Amino acid sequence: MIARPTRSGVPAVQVDHLTVSYGPTPALLDISFQIEAGQLVGVIGPNGSGKSTLIKAILGFLKPDLGEVRLFGAPTDKARRRVAYVPQRGAVDWDFPVTVEQVVMMGRYGQIPFWAWGPSREDRQHVDDALVTVRMEKFRRRQIGQLSGGQQQRVFMARALAQGADILLLDEPFAGVDAATERALLEVLDSTKQAGRTLIVVHHDLATAAEYFDSLLLIKQRLFAFGSPQQVLQPELLSEVYEGSLKAFEHLRDVSTGGDK
Repeated sequence: MIARPTRSGVPAVQVDHLTVSYGPTPALLDISFQIEAGQLVGVIGPNGSGKSTLIKAILGFLKPDLGEVRLFGAPTDKARRRVAYVPQRGAVDWDFPVTVEQVVMMGRYGQIPFWAWGPSREDRQHVDDALVTVRMEKFRRRQIGQLSGGQQQRVFMARALAQGADILLLDEPFAGVDAATERALLEVLDSTKQAGRTLIVVHHDLATAAEYFDSLLLIKQRLFAFGSPQQVLQPELLSEVYEGSLKAFEHLRDVSTGGDK
């Protein structure tokens, strides 16, 4: 386990000795790390390694057996408005009769007082700004089921941005999209990071992990490594975690030694 120090005082995300179980089986075991604000962090590991469980624990959806999660120094239940979630595309009912604009406005519902007649001018401005950021303003009247996979991902990114959250958690946002769409999504992530937000992204593609993220979390029930891509993408370490041969990760040797990709 490698925990990175923060340079800015209170970290955006601090996880201390986190253990989460489903019945008698631990999905996460004694995990500790901290992430500074304004970082783009990838979470990697084999299927069933606990990546989505970690995201749910940070969101406060799962109660730990042991340990705790703090967001900007506060417990998750005190900081819910500071964190937003972008789910996997497969977890969304795309046939639901709502437009792009309506989906993004859902990100504002937590900010609208119960006595208000509806969204305010400020709420609508947040939605407009979020749609512009993800380049979906021309599709605002479109039903979400009529969009491509990449466009759907951008709409849910816009919903998270409209919420005004400081921390965005994304579960496999690049899954099932083509290369051009992946690049467009990456540009949105990068611009969001440049605006000072912290992003934690579950990612499955080791070939692009070094290029996309400032830091990587490598987990398989426990935390095997946390650091720069050069520190984490060590073929021997990946072979241990993924239970594959070193040859399977031969293309990552230049990354791990700091050479040309």
